[in-house]
Amino acid sequence: MKSASTGAICLLAVSGWMLVMPGELSATERCEALKSLQIPATALEITRAINVAETISKPSPFGGYQGMIPTHCRVDGMIDKRTGSDGKPYAIGFAVALPDNWNGRFLFQGGGGLNGNVGNPLGAQSAGDTPALAQGFAVVSTDTGHQGSGAFDGSFMSEQEAVLNFLYKAIGKVTVAAKQIIQEYYSRPPDYSYYVGCSTGGREAMIMSQRYPDYFDGLIAGAPAMRTNFSNLADRYVAVTLNQAAPLDEDGKIVPGGGFSDSDKKLILDSFLEACDAKDGIADEMVFNIQECDFDPSDIVCLAEKKEDCLTAKQADVLKKAFAGPVDSRGHQVYPGFYFDTGIAAGRGLPGLLNATGGPVGPPFTESEMDVDEASVIAANAIAAVGDSTWTNLSTFAAEGGKLIFFHGVSDPWFSAMDTRQYYQRMAEDNGGLEKVLDWSRLFLVPGMGHCSGGEKALDQFNMLEAIVRWVEKDVAPESVEASGRAFPGRSRPLCPFPRYAHYIGEGDPADAAGFECRNPE
Repeated sequence: MKSASTGAICLLAVSGWMLVMPGELSATERCEALKSLQIPATALEITRAINVAETISKPSPFGGYQGMIPTHCRVDGMIDKRTGSDGKPYAIGFAVALPDNWNGRFLFQGGGGLNGNVGNPLGAQSAGDTPALAQGFAVVSTDTGHQGSGAFDGSFMSEQEAVLNFLYKAIGKVTVAAKQIIQEYYSRPPDYSYYVGCSTGGREAMIMSQRYPDYFDGLIAGAPAMRTNFSNLADRYVAVTLNQAAPLDEDGKIVPGGGFSDSDKKLILDSFLEACDAKDGIADEMVFNIQECDFDPSDIVCLAEKKEDCLTAKQADVLKKAFAGPVDSRGHQVYPGFYFDTGIAAGRGLPGLLNATGGPVGPPFTESEMDVDEASVIAANAIAAVGDSTWTNLSTFAAEGGKLIFFHGVSDPWFSAMDTRQYYQRMAEDNGGLEKVLDWSRLFLVPGMGHCSGGEKALDQFNMLEAIVRWVEKDVAPESVEASGRAFPGRSRPLCPFPRYAHYIGEGDPADAAGFECRNPE
Protein backbone atom coordinates (compact mmCIF):
# COMPACT_ATOMS: atom_id res chain seq x y z
CA MET A 1 0.00 0.00 0.00
CA LYS A 2 1.20 3.53 -0.82
CA SER A 3 1.30 5.62 2.36
CA ALA A 4 1.94 9.28 1.46
CA SER A 5 2.26 9.90 5.18
CA THR A 6 4.03 12.88 6.69
CA GLY A 7 3.80 11.87 10.31
CA ALA A 8 1.68 10.45 13.06
CA ILE A 9 -1.85 11.74 13.47
CA CYS A 10 -2.77 13.53 16.64
CA LEU A 11 -5.43 11.92 18.77
CA LEU A 12 -8.57 14.00 18.99
CA ALA A 13 -9.05 15.99 22.15
CA VAL A 14 -12.72 15.86 23.03
CA SER A 15 -14.71 17.63 25.72
CA GLY A 16 -13.17 17.40 29.20
CA TRP A 17 -9.79 16.64 27.60
CA MET A 18 -10.69 12.94 27.61
CA LEU A 19 -9.00 10.94 24.86
CA VAL A 20 -11.60 8.71 23.20
CA MET A 21 -10.67 6.09 20.63
CA PRO A 22 -12.58 6.53 17.33
CA GLY A 23 -14.00 3.01 17.53
CA GLU A 24 -15.94 3.93 20.69
CA LEU A 25 -17.95 6.62 18.91
CA SER A 26 -20.93 6.36 16.57
CA ALA A 27 -20.47 7.22 12.89
CA THR A 28 -22.13 10.61 13.43
CA GLU A 29 -19.96 11.36 16.45
CA ARG A 30 -16.80 10.26 14.64
CA CYS A 31 -17.71 12.49 11.71
CA GLU A 32 -18.37 15.55 13.86
CA ALA A 33 -15.19 14.90 15.83
CA LEU A 34 -13.14 15.39 12.67
CA LYS A 35 -13.78 19.13 12.99
CA SER A 36 -11.06 19.15 15.65
CA LEU A 37 -8.55 17.10 13.68
CA GLN A 38 -5.02 18.43 13.58
CA ILE A 39 -2.17 17.00 11.54
CA PRO A 40 1.39 17.86 12.60
CA ALA A 41 3.33 20.08 10.19
CA THR A 42 0.21 20.61 8.08
CA ALA A 43 -1.73 23.87 7.91
CA LEU A 44 -5.04 22.02 7.86
CA GLU A 45 -8.40 23.54 8.74
CA ILE A 46 -11.57 21.42 8.73
CA THR A 47 -14.44 23.76 7.86
CA ARG A 48 -17.25 21.22 7.91
CA ALA A 49 -17.82 17.60 8.93
CA ILE A 50 -21.39 16.34 8.63
CA ASN A 51 -23.11 13.01 8.27
CA VAL A 52 -25.01 12.84 4.94
CA ALA A 53 -28.00 10.54 4.80
CA GLU A 54 -28.56 8.15 1.90
CA THR A 55 -29.85 10.13 -1.07
CA ILE A 56 -30.68 9.74 -4.74
CA SER A 57 -28.38 11.77 -6.98
CA LYS A 58 -30.02 13.62 -9.85
CA PRO A 59 -28.05 14.34 -13.04
CA SER A 60 -27.41 17.85 -14.27
CA PRO A 61 -28.77 19.04 -17.66
CA PHE A 62 -25.45 17.83 -19.06
CA GLY A 63 -25.91 14.30 -17.76
CA GLY A 64 -24.24 12.45 -14.94
CA TYR A 65 -25.02 9.79 -12.39
CA GLN A 66 -28.58 9.21 -11.27
CA GLY A 67 -28.83 6.70 -8.47
CA MET A 68 -28.31 5.97 -4.81
CA ILE A 69 -25.55 7.70 -2.87
CA PRO A 70 -24.88 5.88 0.41
CA THR A 71 -24.76 7.39 3.87
CA HIS A 72 -21.39 9.00 4.36
CA CYS A 73 -19.40 11.53 6.35
CA ARG A 74 -18.67 14.62 4.26
CA VAL A 75 -15.56 16.52 5.33
CA ASP A 76 -14.67 19.89 3.80
CA GLY A 77 -11.41 21.61 4.55
CA MET A 78 -8.58 23.88 3.54
CA ILE A 79 -4.82 23.55 3.50
CA ASP A 80 -2.37 26.49 3.56
CA LYS A 81 -4.92 29.28 3.88
CA ARG A 82 -3.09 32.50 3.05
CA THR A 83 -3.08 35.88 1.34
CA GLY A 84 -1.25 35.68 -1.95
CA SER A 85 1.38 38.01 -3.33
CA ASP A 86 -1.40 39.55 -5.42
CA GLY A 87 -3.38 40.43 -2.29
CA LYS A 88 -6.08 37.79 -2.96
CA PRO A 89 -7.12 35.01 -0.56
CA TYR A 90 -5.96 31.50 -1.38
CA ALA A 91 -6.23 28.03 0.08
CA ILE A 92 -6.20 24.45 -1.16
CA GLY A 93 -9.84 23.48 -0.78
CA PHE A 94 -10.89 19.84 -0.66
CA ALA A 95 -13.78 17.55 0.20
CA VAL A 96 -13.68 13.94 1.40
CA ALA A 97 -16.61 11.52 1.35
CA LEU A 98 -16.26 8.69 3.88
CA PRO A 99 -18.97 6.04 3.34
CA ASP A 100 -20.39 3.88 6.11
CA ASN A 101 -19.96 0.85 3.84
CA TRP A 102 -16.25 1.54 3.29
CA ASN A 103 -14.50 -1.13 1.22
CA GLY A 104 -11.01 -0.17 2.40
CA ARG A 105 -10.17 1.72 -0.79
CA PHE A 106 -9.29 5.38 -1.37
CA LEU A 107 -9.92 7.21 -4.65
CA PHE A 108 -8.70 10.67 -5.65
CA GLN A 109 -11.11 12.26 -8.13
CA GLY A 110 -9.16 14.26 -10.72
CA GLY A 111 -10.10 17.78 -11.78
CA GLY A 112 -10.96 19.46 -15.05
CA GLY A 113 -10.15 22.63 -16.97
CA LEU A 114 -8.20 24.99 -14.72
CA ASN A 115 -9.96 23.54 -11.67
CA GLY A 116 -10.93 26.35 -9.26
CA ASN A 117 -13.80 24.56 -7.53
CA VAL A 118 -14.19 21.57 -5.23
CA GLY A 119 -16.20 19.00 -7.14
CA ASN A 120 -18.68 16.68 -5.48
CA PRO A 121 -16.53 13.70 -4.43
CA LEU A 122 -18.39 10.87 -6.15
CA GLY A 123 -15.67 9.24 -8.27
CA ALA A 124 -17.91 8.73 -11.31
CA GLN A 125 -15.22 8.99 -14.01
CA SER A 126 -14.62 5.66 -15.79
CA ALA A 127 -16.45 3.80 -13.01
CA GLY A 128 -19.18 2.24 -15.15
CA ASP A 129 -22.77 2.55 -13.92
CA THR A 130 -21.91 3.12 -10.26
CA PRO A 131 -19.63 5.88 -8.90
CA ALA A 132 -16.79 4.91 -6.62
CA LEU A 133 -18.49 6.38 -3.55
CA ALA A 134 -21.56 4.20 -4.11
CA GLN A 135 -19.22 1.21 -4.43
CA GLY A 136 -17.75 1.93 -1.00
CA PHE A 137 -14.62 3.94 -1.86
CA ALA A 138 -13.59 6.91 0.26
CA VAL A 139 -13.33 9.73 -2.32
CA VAL A 140 -11.57 13.11 -2.27
CA SER A 141 -11.68 16.08 -4.65
CA THR A 142 -9.89 19.44 -4.65
CA ASP A 143 -9.84 22.87 -6.27
CA THR A 144 -5.98 22.64 -6.39
CA GLY A 145 -5.48 25.88 -4.50
CA HIS A 146 -7.67 28.60 -5.97
CA GLN A 147 -11.27 29.58 -6.58
CA GLY A 148 -12.34 30.34 -10.15
CA SER A 149 -15.39 31.95 -11.70
CA GLY A 150 -15.51 29.28 -14.41
CA ALA A 151 -13.77 26.20 -15.72
CA PHE A 152 -11.12 28.27 -17.52
CA ASP A 153 -10.63 31.20 -15.14
CA GLY A 154 -6.86 31.75 -15.25
CA SER A 155 -6.75 34.87 -13.06
CA PHE A 156 -4.68 32.97 -10.48
CA MET A 157 -1.83 32.49 -12.95
CA SER A 158 0.01 35.63 -11.81
CA GLU A 159 0.46 34.22 -8.27
CA GLN A 160 3.43 31.86 -8.11
CA GLU A 161 2.32 29.56 -5.29
CA ALA A 162 -1.18 29.32 -6.74
CA VAL A 163 0.28 28.20 -10.07
CA LEU A 164 2.54 25.64 -8.41
CA ASN A 165 -0.40 24.29 -6.45
CA PHE A 166 -2.46 23.94 -9.62
CA LEU A 167 0.35 22.27 -11.53
CA TYR A 168 1.35 19.66 -8.95
CA LYS A 169 1.75 20.66 -5.30
CA ALA A 170 -1.91 20.68 -4.23
CA ILE A 171 -2.71 17.12 -5.28
CA GLY A 172 0.27 15.86 -3.28
CA LYS A 173 -0.78 17.77 -0.15
CA VAL A 174 -4.43 16.74 -0.45
CA THR A 175 -3.42 13.09 -0.84
CA VAL A 176 -1.52 13.23 2.45
CA ALA A 177 -4.36 15.00 4.27
CA ALA A 178 -7.08 12.73 2.86
CA LYS A 179 -5.25 9.55 3.84
CA GLN A 180 -4.76 10.79 7.36
CA ILE A 181 -8.44 11.80 7.63
CA ILE A 182 -9.32 8.26 6.49
CA GLN A 183 -6.93 6.85 9.09
CA GLU A 184 -8.56 8.92 11.82
CA TYR A 185 -12.14 8.15 10.82
CA TYR A 186 -11.83 4.40 10.25
CA SER A 187 -8.96 3.77 12.70
CA ARG A 188 -6.89 2.28 9.87
CA PRO A 189 -5.29 3.43 6.64
CA PRO A 190 -6.69 2.54 3.21
CA ASP A 191 -5.72 -0.85 1.88
CA TYR A 192 -5.37 0.47 -1.69
CA SER A 193 -5.23 3.94 -3.23
CA TYR A 194 -6.35 5.00 -6.72
CA TYR A 195 -6.26 8.20 -8.76
CA VAL A 196 -8.79 8.57 -11.59
CA GLY A 197 -9.10 11.57 -13.88
CA CYS A 198 -9.62 12.76 -17.43
CA SER A 199 -8.27 15.86 -19.21
CA THR A 200 -6.73 17.94 -16.39
CA GLY A 201 -7.43 14.98 -14.14
CA GLY A 202 -5.58 12.75 -16.60
CA ARG A 203 -2.57 15.06 -16.40
CA GLU A 204 -2.81 14.93 -12.61
CA ALA A 205 -2.76 11.12 -12.70
CA MET A 206 0.40 11.28 -14.82
CA ILE A 207 1.90 13.76 -12.35
CA MET A 208 1.30 11.22 -9.62
CA SER A 209 3.23 8.55 -11.54
CA GLN A 210 6.09 10.97 -12.21
CA ARG A 211 6.40 13.15 -9.07
CA TYR A 212 4.71 11.11 -6.34
CA PRO A 213 5.50 7.55 -7.46
CA ASP A 214 4.82 5.93 -4.07
CA TYR A 215 1.46 7.59 -3.29
CA PHE A 216 -0.94 5.43 -5.33
CA ASP A 217 -1.34 1.79 -6.25
CA GLY A 218 -3.36 2.41 -9.41
CA LEU A 219 -3.73 5.39 -11.74
CA ILE A 220 -6.15 6.06 -14.60
CA ALA A 221 -5.15 8.89 -16.96
CA GLY A 222 -7.85 9.70 -19.50
CA ALA A 223 -7.19 12.08 -22.42
CA PRO A 224 -4.42 13.75 -20.41
CA ALA A 225 -3.81 17.48 -20.79
CA MET A 226 -0.12 16.72 -20.63
CA ARG A 227 1.06 19.82 -22.53
CA THR A 228 -1.85 22.15 -23.01
CA ASN A 229 0.08 25.01 -24.56
CA PHE A 230 1.05 22.81 -27.49
CA SER A 231 -2.37 21.22 -27.90
CA ASN A 232 -3.84 24.74 -28.00
CA LEU A 233 -1.25 25.60 -30.65
CA ALA A 234 -2.33 22.55 -32.66
CA ASP A 235 -6.03 23.39 -32.39
CA ARG A 236 -5.29 26.87 -33.69
CA TYR A 237 -3.15 25.40 -36.47
CA VAL A 238 -5.96 23.10 -37.61
CA ALA A 239 -8.56 25.89 -37.66
CA VAL A 240 -6.23 28.35 -39.40
CA THR A 241 -5.16 25.79 -41.99
CA LEU A 242 -8.76 24.83 -42.76
CA ASN A 243 -9.45 28.54 -43.27
CA GLN A 244 -7.23 28.35 -46.36
CA ALA A 245 -10.14 26.68 -48.12
CA ALA A 246 -12.75 29.07 -46.69
CA PRO A 247 -14.62 31.68 -48.76
CA LEU A 248 -14.49 35.44 -48.12
CA ASP A 249 -17.45 37.50 -46.93
CA GLU A 250 -18.64 40.71 -48.61
CA ASP A 251 -15.94 42.65 -46.76
CA GLY A 252 -13.23 40.36 -48.07
CA LYS A 253 -12.70 38.64 -44.72
CA ILE A 254 -12.36 34.89 -44.17
CA VAL A 255 -15.49 33.04 -43.07
CA PRO A 256 -14.13 30.79 -40.25
CA GLY A 257 -15.11 27.17 -40.77
CA GLY A 258 -16.60 27.89 -44.18
CA GLY A 259 -14.23 25.80 -46.24
CA PHE A 260 -16.30 22.62 -46.07
CA SER A 261 -20.04 22.37 -46.56
CA ASP A 262 -22.21 19.86 -44.73
CA SER A 263 -22.21 17.68 -47.83
CA ASP A 264 -18.39 17.91 -47.97
CA LYS A 265 -18.17 16.74 -44.36
CA LYS A 266 -20.53 13.86 -45.03
CA LEU A 267 -18.46 12.90 -48.07
CA ILE A 268 -15.28 12.92 -45.97
CA LEU A 269 -16.82 10.71 -43.28
CA ASP A 270 -18.39 8.32 -45.77
CA SER A 271 -15.11 8.02 -47.68
CA PHE A 272 -13.19 7.49 -44.45
CA LEU A 273 -15.53 4.66 -43.48
CA GLU A 274 -15.37 3.14 -46.95
CA ALA A 275 -11.56 3.08 -46.72
CA CYS A 276 -11.16 1.90 -43.13
CA ASP A 277 -14.36 0.62 -41.53
CA ALA A 278 -14.00 -3.03 -42.54
CA LYS A 279 -10.32 -3.29 -41.55
CA ASP A 280 -11.42 -4.60 -38.16
CA GLY A 281 -13.42 -7.41 -39.75
CA ILE A 282 -16.81 -5.72 -39.95
CA ALA A 283 -18.33 -2.56 -41.44
CA ASP A 284 -20.19 -1.08 -38.47
CA GLU A 285 -19.41 2.67 -38.58
CA MET A 286 -16.63 2.19 -36.03
CA VAL A 287 -12.96 2.00 -36.92
CA PHE A 288 -11.00 -0.02 -34.37
CA ASN A 289 -7.99 -0.79 -36.58
CA ILE A 290 -7.06 2.88 -36.79
CA GLN A 291 -3.35 2.15 -37.16
CA GLU A 292 -3.87 0.51 -40.55
CA CYS A 293 -6.38 3.07 -41.78
CA ASP A 294 -5.13 4.44 -45.11
CA PHE A 295 -7.75 7.09 -45.83
CA ASP A 296 -6.36 9.79 -48.12
CA PRO A 297 -8.46 12.87 -49.01
CA SER A 298 -6.64 12.99 -52.37
CA ASP A 299 -8.62 9.94 -53.40
CA ILE A 300 -11.85 11.94 -53.48
CA VAL A 301 -10.63 14.95 -55.48
CA CYS A 302 -12.83 16.09 -58.35
CA LEU A 303 -11.50 15.32 -61.80
CA ALA A 304 -13.26 18.36 -63.22
CA GLU A 305 -15.68 20.86 -61.67
CA LYS A 306 -16.63 20.69 -57.99
CA LYS A 307 -19.53 18.36 -57.17
CA GLU A 308 -21.07 17.00 -53.99
CA ASP A 309 -19.35 13.66 -54.46
CA CYS A 310 -15.82 15.07 -54.54
CA LEU A 311 -13.51 17.70 -53.04
CA THR A 312 -11.47 20.32 -54.79
CA ALA A 313 -7.71 19.77 -54.86
CA LYS A 314 -7.40 22.76 -52.52
CA GLN A 315 -9.81 21.26 -50.01
CA ALA A 316 -8.00 17.92 -50.02
CA ASP A 317 -4.58 19.52 -49.59
CA VAL A 318 -5.79 21.74 -46.76
CA LEU A 319 -7.47 18.81 -45.01
CA LYS A 320 -4.35 16.65 -45.18
CA LYS A 321 -2.14 19.50 -43.99
CA ALA A 322 -4.42 20.35 -41.06
CA PHE A 323 -4.71 16.79 -39.77
CA ALA A 324 -0.97 16.20 -40.20
CA GLY A 325 -0.34 18.72 -37.40
CA PRO A 326 1.95 21.77 -37.06
CA VAL A 327 5.51 21.61 -38.37
CA ASP A 328 8.06 24.38 -37.86
CA SER A 329 10.43 25.87 -40.45
CA ARG A 330 13.06 23.21 -39.70
CA GLY A 331 10.63 20.40 -40.42
CA HIS A 332 10.20 19.55 -36.73
CA GLN A 333 6.79 18.16 -35.75
CA VAL A 334 5.74 20.57 -33.00
CA TYR A 335 2.66 18.56 -32.02
CA PRO A 336 1.33 15.30 -33.47
CA GLY A 337 -1.42 15.34 -35.99
CA PHE A 338 -4.95 14.09 -35.39
CA TYR A 339 -6.55 10.84 -36.49
CA PHE A 340 -9.24 10.86 -39.14
CA ASP A 341 -12.18 9.33 -37.29
CA THR A 342 -15.97 9.29 -37.16
CA GLY A 343 -16.16 12.21 -34.71
CA ILE A 344 -14.24 14.82 -36.68
CA ALA A 345 -17.48 16.46 -37.86
CA ALA A 346 -19.28 16.29 -34.51
CA GLY A 347 -21.38 19.36 -33.83
CA ARG A 348 -22.61 18.81 -30.30
CA GLY A 349 -20.61 19.36 -27.12
CA LEU A 350 -16.97 20.04 -27.97
CA PRO A 351 -17.07 20.37 -31.79
CA GLY A 352 -15.10 17.97 -33.95
CA LEU A 353 -12.07 19.34 -35.77
CA LEU A 354 -13.97 20.00 -39.01
CA ASN A 355 -16.46 22.16 -37.08
CA ALA A 356 -13.98 23.80 -34.72
CA THR A 357 -13.39 27.40 -35.75
CA GLY A 358 -11.30 28.34 -32.72
CA GLY A 359 -9.73 26.89 -29.61
CA PRO A 360 -11.69 25.17 -26.85
CA VAL A 361 -12.52 28.65 -25.54
CA GLY A 362 -12.36 32.02 -27.26
CA PRO A 363 -13.49 33.59 -30.53
CA PRO A 364 -13.06 31.99 -33.98
CA PHE A 365 -9.70 32.28 -35.69
CA THR A 366 -10.03 34.55 -38.72
CA GLU A 367 -6.55 34.19 -40.19
CA SER A 368 -5.38 31.57 -42.70
CA GLU A 369 -1.69 31.51 -41.80
CA MET A 370 0.29 31.25 -38.56
CA ASP A 371 3.95 31.42 -37.64
CA VAL A 372 4.51 27.99 -36.12
CA ASP A 373 8.06 28.92 -35.06
CA GLU A 374 6.87 31.93 -33.08
CA ALA A 375 3.91 30.04 -31.62
CA SER A 376 6.23 27.24 -30.49
CA VAL A 377 8.47 29.65 -28.60
CA ILE A 378 5.44 31.14 -26.84
CA ALA A 379 4.09 27.68 -26.00
CA ALA A 380 7.38 26.54 -24.49
CA ASN A 381 7.22 29.00 -21.59
CA ALA A 382 8.28 28.53 -17.99
CA ILE A 383 4.85 27.55 -16.71
CA ALA A 384 4.60 24.84 -19.35
CA ALA A 385 8.04 23.52 -18.39
CA VAL A 386 6.99 23.19 -14.74
CA GLY A 387 3.54 21.74 -15.34
CA ASP A 388 3.89 19.44 -18.33
CA SER A 389 3.66 15.75 -17.49
CA THR A 390 5.90 14.33 -20.22
CA TRP A 391 8.65 12.72 -18.10
CA THR A 392 8.99 9.05 -19.04
CA ASN A 393 11.18 7.69 -16.22
CA LEU A 394 8.63 5.76 -14.15
CA SER A 395 11.07 3.22 -12.77
CA THR A 396 10.22 3.90 -9.13
CA PHE A 397 6.48 3.79 -9.76
CA ALA A 398 6.85 0.45 -11.56
CA ALA A 399 9.19 -0.95 -8.90
CA GLU A 400 6.65 -0.02 -6.20
CA GLY A 401 4.09 -2.20 -7.98
CA GLY A 402 2.04 0.68 -9.38
CA LYS A 403 -0.36 0.13 -12.27
CA LEU A 404 -1.15 2.82 -14.85
CA ILE A 405 -3.99 2.82 -17.40
CA PHE A 406 -4.36 5.40 -20.14
CA PHE A 407 -7.46 5.86 -22.30
CA HIS A 408 -8.11 8.38 -25.05
CA GLY A 409 -10.92 9.04 -27.53
CA VAL A 410 -9.64 8.77 -31.09
CA SER A 411 -11.93 11.69 -32.11
CA ASP A 412 -10.76 13.97 -29.29
CA PRO A 413 -10.49 17.43 -30.94
CA TRP A 414 -8.69 19.03 -28.02
CA PHE A 415 -5.82 16.72 -27.09
CA SER A 416 -4.71 14.41 -29.86
CA ALA A 417 -4.88 10.70 -29.11
CA MET A 418 -1.68 10.51 -31.16
CA ASP A 419 0.10 12.55 -28.49
CA THR A 420 -0.93 10.14 -25.74
CA ARG A 421 0.01 7.18 -27.95
CA GLN A 422 3.43 8.67 -28.66
CA TYR A 423 4.04 9.39 -24.97
CA TYR A 424 3.11 5.81 -24.15
CA GLN A 425 5.50 4.50 -26.79
CA ARG A 426 8.34 6.72 -25.50
CA MET A 427 7.59 5.71 -21.94
CA ALA A 428 7.64 2.04 -22.90
CA GLU A 429 10.94 2.43 -24.73
CA ASP A 430 12.50 4.21 -21.72
CA ASN A 431 11.33 1.59 -19.23
CA GLY A 432 12.51 -1.66 -20.75
CA GLY A 433 10.32 -1.98 -23.83
CA LEU A 434 6.63 -2.52 -24.51
CA GLU A 435 6.56 -6.19 -23.51
CA LYS A 436 7.93 -5.33 -20.06
CA VAL A 437 5.81 -2.22 -19.60
CA LEU A 438 2.60 -4.12 -20.43
CA ASP A 439 3.11 -5.75 -17.01
CA TRP A 440 2.19 -2.44 -15.34
CA SER A 441 0.79 0.01 -17.91
CA ARG A 442 -1.71 -0.19 -20.78
CA LEU A 443 -3.24 2.25 -23.24
CA PHE A 444 -6.79 1.96 -24.59
CA LEU A 445 -7.85 3.98 -27.64
CA VAL A 446 -11.61 4.53 -27.95
CA PRO A 447 -12.86 4.90 -31.57
CA GLY A 448 -15.30 7.71 -32.24
CA MET A 449 -15.13 9.13 -28.71
CA GLY A 450 -14.53 12.83 -28.21
CA HIS A 451 -12.91 14.48 -25.21
CA CYS A 452 -13.29 12.13 -22.22
CA SER A 453 -16.76 10.98 -23.33
CA GLY A 454 -19.43 11.46 -25.99
CA GLY A 455 -19.37 10.77 -29.68
CA GLU A 456 -22.13 10.35 -32.24
CA LYS A 457 -20.63 7.00 -33.29
CA ALA A 458 -18.83 5.89 -30.14
CA LEU A 459 -19.10 3.42 -27.31
CA ASP A 460 -18.01 5.73 -24.52
CA GLN A 461 -19.23 3.84 -21.44
CA PHE A 462 -16.66 1.55 -19.83
CA ASN A 463 -15.38 0.60 -16.40
CA MET A 464 -11.67 1.28 -16.21
CA LEU A 465 -11.90 1.50 -12.41
CA GLU A 466 -12.90 -2.15 -12.15
CA ALA A 467 -10.03 -3.04 -14.50
CA ILE A 468 -7.39 -1.22 -12.45
CA VAL A 469 -8.72 -2.63 -9.16
CA ARG A 470 -8.51 -6.21 -10.48
CA TRP A 471 -5.01 -5.51 -11.78
CA VAL A 472 -3.75 -3.99 -8.51
CA GLU A 473 -5.46 -6.34 -6.08
CA LYS A 474 -5.68 -9.61 -8.02
CA ASP A 475 -2.76 -9.16 -10.43
CA VAL A 476 -5.15 -9.72 -13.35
CA ALA A 477 -4.04 -7.48 -16.19
CA PRO A 478 -6.84 -6.09 -18.41
CA GLU A 479 -6.65 -8.00 -21.69
CA SER A 480 -9.69 -5.97 -22.78
CA VAL A 481 -12.32 -3.64 -21.30
CA GLU A 482 -15.90 -3.90 -22.53
CA ALA A 483 -17.49 -0.69 -23.86
CA SER A 484 -21.05 0.27 -24.70
CA GLY A 485 -22.90 3.55 -25.23
CA ARG A 486 -26.03 5.44 -26.21
CA ALA A 487 -24.81 5.94 -29.78
CA PHE A 488 -25.35 2.24 -30.51
CA PRO A 489 -27.98 0.79 -28.13
CA GLY A 490 -27.51 -2.91 -27.54
CA ARG A 491 -23.99 -2.96 -28.96
CA SER A 492 -20.80 -3.74 -27.08
CA ARG A 493 -17.16 -4.02 -28.09
CA PRO A 494 -13.90 -4.86 -26.33
CA LEU A 495 -11.39 -2.06 -25.99
CA CYS A 496 -7.97 -3.63 -26.48
CA PRO A 497 -4.62 -2.52 -25.06
CA PHE A 498 -2.40 -0.79 -27.63
CA PRO A 499 -1.18 -1.84 -30.13
CA ARG A 500 -3.94 -4.47 -30.37
CA TYR A 501 -7.44 -3.69 -31.61
CA ALA A 502 -10.88 -5.37 -31.57
CA HIS A 503 -11.41 -7.58 -34.63
CA TYR A 504 -14.64 -9.42 -35.50
CA ILE A 505 -14.00 -13.17 -35.61
CA GLY A 506 -16.55 -13.68 -38.36
CA GLU A 507 -19.17 -15.56 -36.43
CA GLY A 508 -21.52 -14.87 -33.56
CA ASP A 509 -23.59 -11.78 -32.82
CA PRO A 510 -21.79 -8.77 -34.35
CA ALA A 511 -23.44 -6.56 -31.71
CA ASP A 512 -21.84 -8.53 -28.87
CA ALA A 513 -18.29 -7.99 -27.62
CA ALA A 514 -17.97 -11.78 -27.34
CA GLY A 515 -17.79 -11.94 -31.15
CA PHE A 516 -14.51 -9.98 -31.18
CA GLU A 517 -10.91 -10.71 -30.29
CA CYS A 518 -7.90 -8.49 -29.70
CA ARG A 519 -5.40 -8.66 -32.57
CA ASN A 520 -2.13 -7.00 -33.44
CA PRO A 521 -2.19 -4.89 -36.61
CA GLU A 522 -0.37 -6.42 -39.53
